[in-house]
Order: sequence, then C-alpha cells, then structure tokens
Amino acid sequence: MESESSGILRTRSEQLGEMDGGGGVKQLKSLSRTASAEMINGSAQHINYNKSSFRKKLANISPGKSRSSGAGNHIRKSRSAQLNYKLDLEDVSSGTALSRASSASLGMSFSFTGFTPPPQDILAHLDNFSDDDTCAGDHASHEADDARRNRMIIEPTLPLYLKFTEVKYKVIIKGVTSTRDKEILRGITGSAGPGEVLALMGPSGSGKTTLLSLLGGRISGNITEGIITYNDESYSKSLKSRIGFVTQDDVLFAHLTVKETLTYAALLRLPKTMTKQQKKDRAIDVIYELGLERCQDTMIGGSFVRGVSGGERKRVCIGNEILTNPSLLFLDEPTSGLDSTTALRIVQILHDIAAAGKTVVTTIHQPSSRIFHKFDKLILLAKGSLLYYGKASEAMVYFSSIGCNPLISMNPAEFLLDLANNNMIDVSIPSELKDRVHMENLKSDPRSIDRLSSKDVHEYLVEAYETRVACKEKKKLLLPIPINEDVKARVSSPMREWGASWWQQYTILFWRGLKERRYDHLSWMRITQVIATAAILGLLWWHSDSSTPKGLQDQVGLLFFISVFWGFFPVFTAIFTFPQERAMLSKERCVDMYRLSAYFMARTTSDLPLDLILPILFMLIVYFMAGLKLSPGPFFLSLVIVFLDIIAAEGVGLVIGASLMDIKKATTLASVTVMTFMLSGGFFVKRVPVFISWMRYISFNYHTYRLLLKVQYGHVPAYVNVIDQGHGVREVVAMIAMIFGYRLLAYMSLRRMKLQAAA
Repeated sequence: MESESSGILRTRSEQLGEMDGGGGVKQLKSLSRTASAEMINGSAQHINYNKSSFRKKLANISPGKSRSSGAGNHIRKSRSAQLNYKLDLEDVSSGTALSRASSASLGMSFSFTGFTPPPQDILAHLDNFSDDDTCAGDHASHEADDARRNRMIIEPTLPLYLKFTEVKYKVIIKGVTSTRDKEILRGITGSAGPGEVLALMGPSGSGKTTLLSLLGGRISGNITEGIITYNDESYSKSLKSRIGFVTQDDVLFAHLTVKETLTYAALLRLPKTMTKQQKKDRAIDVIYELGLERCQDTMIGGSFVRGVSGGERKRVCIGNEILTNPSLLFLDEPTSGLDSTTALRIVQILHDIAAAGKTVVTTIHQPSSRIFHKFDKLILLAKGSLLYYGKASEAMVYFSSIGCNPLISMNPAEFLLDLANNNMIDVSIPSELKDRVHMENLKSDPRSIDRLSSKDVHEYLVEAYETRVACKEKKKLLLPIPINEDVKARVSSPMREWGASWWQQYTILFWRGLKERRYDHLSWMRITQVIATAAILGLLWWHSDSSTPKGLQDQVGLLFFISVFWGFFPVFTAIFTFPQERAMLSKERCVDMYRLSAYFMARTTSDLPLDLILPILFMLIVYFMAGLKLSPGPFFLSLVIVFLDIIAAEGVGLVIGASLMDIKKATTLASVTVMTFMLSGGFFVKRVPVFISWMRYISFNYHTYRLLLKVQYGHVPAYVNVIDQGHGVREVVAMIAMIFGYRLLAYMSLRRMKLQAAA
C-alpha cells in the first residue's frame, strides 16, 4: 500500500514538473488536492485533517478548474472520493459549499473517525505544495493549523458489525378486566456492517422505531425474543460510548446556540485524554463538517423561540452524536418534516459518515428516488413482518421475480410502500396470488371470486420472502465476522468511562443551565409580575404603624403574605424542572454523558443566582413602602429569611416534579400541598386540630412567618397568638433541614425513575 501511494506521488510530481511557472499555479493546487485525496483514500493509515487552512486555499480556486482537474480517473478509484465529488457538484451554489468541498476532497469522511498520520515524507511533500502559493502571513497560519491538526488526532473507529436474528417484540396491554399481548415485531432478521447504510422502511405502525430502539439498546422490559449481536457479542454498557442514537424529535435546548450546544456536548462526552481546547476544536470541526458555520452563533429555537431551520436543527442532532466518533449510528426518521433538497443533504451526510467506516442504520418514511438510491441495504416492514431484506438496488428485481411490477413509472420507494400497505393499484398482481384467491373465494363466497383483500396480499408477500430469501440470508449471518478477536473483546469490555470528572461535569452543567434558563427566569413577564405585586403591597401597607395593636395586626398580615408568596411562587416554578427536561435527561443519560448526581446538583444550584435576583427587587420595594423596621440589620435578616423560604419551597417543588414526572398531576398535588402548609401555619386558624397540626413542622410558611416576626418585633405581644417564639434557632435549623431533606427526596425519586436504560 505504501508503494502504491508513493507511485501516485511520483506521478503527480512529474506532472507538476511539466507545468509552466506562471499559469500552472491553480492547476498545481488542484493536483495537490487530488493527490492528497488519492493518497489518503488509498492508504491504510489515516489522519484527521483540520479544515480551516484548506478552505482558505480552495476559496481562490475557480469551481470550473477545480472540477476539471479533479474529475480524473484517480478520484473515482475509491468510494469516498466519488461521494465527495458528487457533494462538490451538488452544493457549489451555496456559500458553504467551497469549505465543505475542500474538506470532502481532502478526506471529509476521515474527519468523522480518528486516524494515525501517514508517512512523514508524504506530509512534507504536501506542505511543499501549499507553501508555494502562500504569503508569509498565510505560512504562519498554516503552521498554526498544523499544530491544531496534530492535537486533534483521536483513535480510529472500532468496526462494529450488527447482526439480528428472529427479533420479536410484544407489549403487554392491560385492560379493565383482562390483559393481552400485542405483537409488534414478528421475527426480523438482518445485518449491517462498516461502510453500509441500512434503511428501515415501512408505513406508520409497521414497527420501524421499535426495531431501531431494540437494536440501539433503548428498549427494556416487555417481551423480547431473538438474538442481537455487535461483533458477535451481546449488548453491554461499554457500547454506549460507541453507539450514537438520533431520535425523531429534536431534543435540544432552545436558548443555546449551535456552537454552545456542540461545545458543551464535546466537553462532557469526549474522553479525558483530550484537553479542553481539543474538545472545543472538535466541536468547531463538526460544525464545518455538517455545514453549520453560518448559523453557529444562532439560537437553536423552539416552539416560542425563533431559531435555526429544521434541517439545521437535525444536523445539530447528528453532530451531537458524531462528536464522539461512534462506530454505530442509529437515526429515527432524520428527514421527517424536511423538504426534498434538505432531506437529500442529510442522507448524503449519512452516506459520507458510513464511507468513513461506520455502520449507519436509519428509519425512513417515504424517501425520494434520489435518497432511495443512496441506501446500501433495505429492510421493508409491514405490520411487524419482514417483506424484504437485502441490497436496496436489488429490491425491485426481487419483487419483479415474485410477480409484483409497477404498471407505470414511479419512485421505487413509493412502489415498495404501496406493497407494504397492500395497495395493488398500478401494480401487477402475481398469477400465483390470483389463483390462490380464486380457489379460496370459490369455496367461501362465489360472489367475490376475484376480490383481493389486503390480508391476502400481506400473507403472500410474507410467505414469498420466507420461502425464497429468508433461509439464504440467515445462512449468511452464520458466517464469521472478518475481524480479529482483540477487536471483538473490546466491544464486550465491562469498562465504563466518563468523559469528565464529577467536578468538571458539575461545572459544565452549571454554566449550561445558567445560560439556558436566564431568559425564562429574567423574562419581562416575571419581572413585571414581581414588581406589580410589590407595588400593590406597598400601597396597601403604605407606612403602616406597628405602635398600635391594629397597625401591628396589619403588619403581621403583610409578613404572613410575604412568607406565603415566596413559598407559593418557587414551588410552581420548580415542579416544571424535571418533567420538562425528562426527554433531554433520558437522551443524555442513555449515552453516559454525565452522572445523575452531577446533573442534579448542577440543576438545583444553577437556578439559585437567578432565583435570588427578583426577591431582592421585591423586598427593596415592599420593605420601605410598608414602613417596616428601618435599620440595616432587620432588613438584611428579613432578606436572608426570604431566601431560605425560596430555597426550601423549591425543594418541595422538586420532590413533587421528580416523583410524578407529569406536569398536570404535579400542579394539582402542589396546589393541595401549598394550601395545607398555609392553613396549618397558624395565621388563619388559631387552634389547628391535632391530626393536622404536625404538618406545620414541615411547612416552610410556618417557620418563615415566625422568623420574620422575631426579626421585626423581637418579642411578639400575646394577642398576635404566636406560641413559644423562642430565639429563632429552632426555625433556622428546621429551614436548613428542609432545604437538604426535600432535595434528597427529589434525588432519590429521580434515581428510581426509569429513564430508558439510563441507570
């Protein structure tokens, strides 16, 4: 292989030597690019190139000359070079096309995997090519790019061969009086290897997503049968870091930018052996690989936040998974909701990822003809049964062999979906099926002798596959995988490695949470709500006088309202915390992005700086308008007590949200809980019944109210009806115990929750 690469290099050198010195500079660049692509594609050793320096060079090359010189026979020698050349032609009109084309021509697919460098003499020759046409400033930039390129080298992709045989799946449906099993998958068999794109096709409800989730290790429980192996080994936790899974729904934080989203994912998921800067550089590389450089500083967006387009959002989801250089990539309908051009670009990206030595499995609903021809293998499902498994290019030939031919010109995917839906309009009916239906109807109902039902079509297609293809494909799966035993052993390794230490995970998640939620916590709606409430309270209790019994009673009512308001408000904010982030938590925990304890601590503490801003604003307005004790000590102590009230109330909201994980149920329970705490506090009812009086000791309202009275008045008169006021130490200890106790209960509830095999 080394001699072959050297031969290519000498051939290019001879051609370069024949050029004239003035007019051959652009040809020199093009030949340099072509030679680089040939050497990289033809070599067993590979390198992850940095894209930025080559984008600068390619920007000076006219598209016509670049393609004319790059269209030689050598580029067509390898599959990845052909794909990259097609990508160059398709995207030439866009502003990002040249940068993507430069990455493609120099081994774009290799940037998705880590490789060791080729021989130093080849690298030196390539450097000579680039130095001929750069100025001194560009030369310095080129050296910096070389240094960065050396830092970004990562380990090669571990090849993963996926095999699954007779996979069956049933769900248990519990009724009021009985329980029954519903069969979702009925014995699905297939395989996919490195360099292949396997498409799972079928109508809605055929079992595509269920099969994909089973293969990706995302489903546990119910009734599962069959064998699923990865390099002939069963699924293990060590595979989590080698498998990428892109869900159908784009689960992303709406207020983070594209760059922030990928950077945080890189910091959490990439191995500890890489430095922080290397991880950030890897995120930037992925942005350019996926053509997201134009929108890298744009928010992701969501239902109520304007952000990137659907195609860009889907590419960000793919980028989140390819950051870690996975060996096996699963995607659930990555083209749903996209136009045909954007969908084609997404599938082209998947094709390039597979060409780099990865195994790609994707579900697809109704692809265009151009998308269909980019698939290597195809599984056609209908009602949980297998209608076809094999090469996508041979699907039409197979169905033609069993007598099903399109009567008009149509998209192959459309034809296959018609068959899966048992729709025989514009499709020839096999003579064998006609004869069978004729004989069956002749016995049962002579009036409908030639009527063809959907059940007849489905049974014929399933039986045809079982008798003609299934046995042959099952025999192929018994053949040994062409990899050594050491690679197989690495798949079954019990080692579970985290990309960052606990403290690093906490720090990264803390800042991510702070950036994501700053817009919600400091929104104008919340600020207006707090200011308006404070202003109304200040006007109602304007310069109240505590020297008289009536004035004291009025101020006591204000203090009780403050304790209730800053208990009620945080509870109904905190109950949304975990239910809203359940999908994100499930997705990130499934790939071991971080420890649950690090997430919980970061999530509960990142809200505190934002939660304490509005109370300060509230107290500055109410305290002085209402004429409470005007001295620094009581003011700051009252502020600290309100802070304790907020933090304790948030703990209650976190417990309710984490234990129920349903916003409607959590809201109902929170309303009842807060009302009970308020009524048992002793303000409205002086003699609380014994069976409910114990709740005051776990009520943040009760302890906050007593502490505010102690700060404002010291000793409260008897007619206020506050029994055994004490020094306030007991109330402070109780508040601190509630702060930690409620959060501990919330963490335990979160730990017990089933997050789709995320434990």
